[in-house]
Amino acid sequence: MNKIYIVGMGPGSEDALTPQAKNALTISDCIVGYNVYLDLLPDELKKKELISTPMKQEVRRCEIVYEEALKGKTVSIICSGDAGVYGMASLMYELKERYPDTTLEVIPGITAALSGAAVLGAPVNHDFCIISLSDLLTPWEKIEKRLRAASDGDFAIVLYNPSSHKRKDYLKRACEILLETIENDRPCGYVKNIGRDGQESGVMTLSELRDFEADMFTTVFIGNSESRIIDGALVTGRGYKIE
Repeated sequence: MNKIYIVGMGPGSEDALTPQAKNALTISDCIVGYNVYLDLLPDELKKKELISTPMKQEVRRCEIVYEEALKGKTVSIICSGDAGVYGMASLMYELKERYPDTTLEVIPGITAALSGAAVLGAPVNHDFCIISLSDLLTPWEKIEKRLRAASDGDFAIVLYNPSSHKRKDYLKRACEILLETIENDRPCGYVKNIGRDGQESGVMTLSELRDFEADMFTTVFIGNSESRIIDGALVTGRGYKIE
């Protein structure tokens, strides 16, 4: 069987690449990915055969992985964070019936909800949900429903893809939806460029977050009704009684 690894790279720094992920990439003959992620590979892995495709060519990228594997190569496709969280894992499985002579193995990575949470303190230490604000593949109407459901359920919320050049006001729109039922001073936080050069983070209220300028490399955290700021950290407790 022709082996394919679907590898989560974590936030991008070499020290956040799990040993399992690094081993899969090391034994691969070819690594396929978005060029931004290929650039984040450790130098020794950049000596391998690298194949990139631009944004919005994810289907073609996955097809290339299968085509290279059918040549007898061990191939890895890389994703930032975890391959099964807004990554390529599901698409690779959806295409697999076209390529029966291949074997897939998903290698987990550290998704931004976890690596960013570690920077801020403990914002997702109780029930939480992740919602992407990108409407490229999901209608905005469905995103609105998910935001309201998360608010009604008092989940801590992590927002991926909060803004872009074409979606500059999406974080503001999301905050306005949440402010329909959540108090203005709900503790929130953000981390930009998690684990990479230029990492930046901060805490603020939900009303302040409404006017915050985020980008595609920002992960946003919104606390639940029990979240608070402790010594500059965003903390969502589990309900332990401290005497």
